[in-house]
Amino acid sequence: MSHSTVPRSGTEAATPEKTPAASADATGSPEKPPEGGLGLRHRFRRDRALILMTLPAVLLVLVFNYLPILGNVVAFQEYDPYISDNGVVSILNSPFVGLENFRRIVEDSAFWNAVENTLVLFFVQLVLFFPIPILLALLINSVVRPRVRAVAQAVLYLPHFFSWVLVIAVFQQMFGGAGMLSQLLRQNGYDGIDIMTNPDTFAFLLTAQSVWKDAGWGIIVFLAALASVSQDHYEAAAMDGAGRWRRMWHVTLPALRPVIALLLVLRVGDALTVGFEQILLQRDAVGPGAGEVLDTFVWWNGVRNQDFGYAAAAGLIKGVVSIGLVLAANKVAHLMGEQGVYKK
Repeated sequence: MSHSTVPRSGTEAATPEKTPAASADATGSPEKPPEGGLGLRHRFRRDRALILMTLPAVLLVLVFNYLPILGNVVAFQEYDPYISDNGVVSILNSPFVGLENFRRIVEDSAFWNAVENTLVLFFVQLVLFFPIPILLALLINSVVRPRVRAVAQAVLYLPHFFSWVLVIAVFQQMFGGAGMLSQLLRQNGYDGIDIMTNPDTFAFLLTAQSVWKDAGWGIIVFLAALASVSQDHYEAAAMDGAGRWRRMWHVTLPALRPVIALLLVLRVGDALTVGFEQILLQRDAVGPGAGEVLDTFVWWNGVRNQDFGYAAAAGLIKGVVSIGLVLAANKVAHLMGEQGVYKK
């Protein structure tokens, strides 16, 4: 028995009927709306666990980092903390002097001496200290045996846990007037030297102390970046005939470049903070002419001389300049093709 069929039109034949299953992806799960299509309420419900976990840290930052910014108002006052036991009441009742504290700073030669010492120490540490963790990380990473690598990293990292009092005491025993170096020179007929009280070498002394104490901390950051480099890149470079130095130049250093750029931006932004405790402990040994930096200048005028408004004005200038340095260094990182602290 023959059956007659009516053929469908070409459009109907080419276009299948849409079913709910047709909107599912290859895995059978329904398509999710794009991220930008999610409403704020939906995203809050989705991420509420993460938000609750980070909320205590956010509150700590707000209370201890951002709320004290309001206290910078004392830079425009002749602040007297002894008006009241309540700091807020003292601020409200201290006389307002406008820009008088800033005018005094501009005319103060001691302030500009502190700025000069701070910048000199920053550039010395940038040239002599910043590359050392990178070089040590490359050296440790080239060690084949894991046990030797772990021991070397632990030995270099151990001084990071020492206090600055202990670090300076060790250097005093080594390079002081009665230290091992001076005694060795005297035993061989030479005059002893006291590097710890020499203003001309004070910047290099501080850099050496920082290298011994904190180089191991910087190594960890660069070793973590090196751990993310695939061994396939090294094997491919070796098959192409690249030696150890060429592999380091074309594989290892490009992998470290984003981390180097980020740390360099942060270091430039921290240029005016060169180690308060370390320098304060040695300031009297070399004198304020060589040992006064911005942090010790603020401490000396604010805590020792009780001139809180003047010290707050100096600290406010330092903070504003540091923000400008971060923004400028981050802009340079963007021009070099790196992300820096934040994206464009």
